[in-house]
Amino acid sequence: MKKLFVLYRIIILAFIAVIFTGCVNNNAPNNNSTVTEIKIGVFLYTKDDTFISTLQSNLEKAARNKEISDGIKIVINSFDGKGSQTAQNEQIYKCLEQDYDVLCINLVDRTVAAPIIDKAKINNTPIVFFNREPVKEDLERWDRVYYVGAPASESGEMQGSIIVDMYNSGKYNIDKNGDGKLQYVMLEGEQGHQDSLLRTEYAIKTITNEGIQLDKLANESANWQRSQAASKISQCINTFGDDIEVILSNNDDMALGAIDAYKAEGIEKLPVIVGVDCTEPAVEELRSGNLAGTVFGDFKGQAQSIIDLSCALALGRNPENYVDLEDGRYVMHPYIAVTMDNLYKLELK
Repeated sequence: MKKLFVLYRIIILAFIAVIFTGCVNNNAPNNNSTVTEIKIGVFLYTKDDTFISTLQSNLEKAARNKEISDGIKIVINSFDGKGSQTAQNEQIYKCLEQDYDVLCINLVDRTVAAPIIDKAKINNTPIVFFNREPVKEDLERWDRVYYVGAPASESGEMQGSIIVDMYNSGKYNIDKNGDGKLQYVMLEGEQGHQDSLLRTEYAIKTITNEGIQLDKLANESANWQRSQAASKISQCINTFGDDIEVILSNNDDMALGAIDAYKAEGIEKLPVIVGVDCTEPAVEELRSGNLAGTVFGDFKGQAQSIIDLSCALALGRNPENYVDLEDGRYVMHPYIAVTMDNLYKLELK
C-alpha cells in the first residue's frame, strides 16, 4: 500500500507539472529567441536610380552593424525590377514560396500593392514597403504591412523655399530679364507618381505663396532618368534659350541631366537648378556651383529603420519598440534643404 501511495503521488505531481508547463508556454511572449538567422528579400524598382542604389548600399551596412550589435546573422538578397511591375511580381511571388522572413519592397507601381499583400498574408510573410508609398487602403489590408519613407510634399516645400530664399536675398539675380517673374521649366518623374505630383505641386505653391510670380515655359516628364532629362532640357534650350531662369527637378538625377544638357551646348552660365535627394554626384555639382540646391533624403536613417523594422517582425517582436511609428504602420524621416550655405554643417553630422 505504501508503494502504491508513493506511485500515486508521483503520477499526480507529474500530471500537475505537465499542466503547469503547458500553461507557461502558452502565455510566454513569442520572441523567437532561438532564431539565429534572418532572411530578407529586397525588391528594387530599378538599380539604375542613384538614390535607390545608395539606399540599398546603406541597407547592407545597417544589416552588418545589426549583426554585430545583436549577434544574429542577416541574409539580404536583392532583386532588380528594372522598371517592370510584372517582372517584380514574379520575383516577389517566387520568394514567397521560399523561406524568407520578411520582404522589403520598393514598388515599380505603387497602386498595385493589394495582390502582393494578399499573397504575403496567406504565407504569413510580413512586408516593409519603402520609398514608394502604397495607397492607404492597401496598407490597411493586413496588420503586418509597414512603410518606411519621407513626406513627398515636404521635399517640394523645401525645394520651393530654396528658390524663395535666393530670390529674396537679391544677390543671385534669378530674374535675369527683370520682368518681375521667374520663367521656369519643371522636370517631373513618372507621370501620375505620388512623389512627382506632390513635389511639383508644393514647390510651386511655396514659391507663389511668397508673392513671387512664375511663368511656366515647359513641363517635361523624364521618368527620374538623367539621360531623359538631358534630352528634354536640350530641346528646351533650343526652344527658349536664355529665357530659362529656373529649372525645378523632382530628383537629382534629372537635375544632373539638365546640367549635362547645358555642358553639351557649351553654355557656362546656367539657370538656377534645384533637385531632390542630395546624392553624391549632386553634391559635387553643388560644390562646383552648377547646382543651386537639393533636398536631403535621409537614406541612412531610412535604411536603418527598414532593417530594425524587418528584424523586429522576423523575431516576432513589437515594432513600436524598435522604430517610431506613425498611425501604427508608417516610419517617416524628415527632409533637409541643402545649399552651399549649410552643406558643410550637414557633412559634419
